[in-house]
Amino acid sequence: MKSAAEVTQEFYNAFQKKDAVTMGSLYSDSAIFSDPVFPNLNATEVKAMWQMLIARGKDLELKLNPIQSEGDTAKITWEAYYTFSKTGKKVHNVINAELVCKDGKIVKHTDRFGFYRWSRQALGTAGLFLGFLPFLQNKVRAEAKRNLDLFLKKQK
Repeated sequence: MKSAAEVTQEFYNAFQKKDAVTMGSLYSDSAIFSDPVFPNLNATEVKAMWQMLIARGKDLELKLNPIQSEGDTAKITWEAYYTFSKTGKKVHNVINAELVCKDGKIVKHTDRFGFYRWSRQALGTAGLFLGFLPFLQNKVRAEAKRNLDLFLKKQK
């Protein structure tokens, strides 16, 4: 059985190669995912989210830091460089990820990053002046969820 560190390494290697199929295969059927934009996704949703983000992230590049693991949990800080498709603005996001693995599969994946920092880059002036407000954060989450739901419908 693969360790949490091995699963995490395989996941991020696949991410760097933009291989959403391999990334999705590493989640258990009961996996949950959460980050500041996509909170509380189930396994089906998180697999589709990665497919959608990779399809839209034509210039996506990742920088990976060393994985730290203890027992069933692995942590990694990774950096994403990409153009936000909605605005055409360049983004450099720093993400702290925690992956909990059981039986060689990811069962819980939590990504943490500064929403305000991200919104200033991705949304420009609107993010600068409104990115710290729950109103804008909820609007971004709702739009992200709508986009994910549309992406899932197209896959059926």
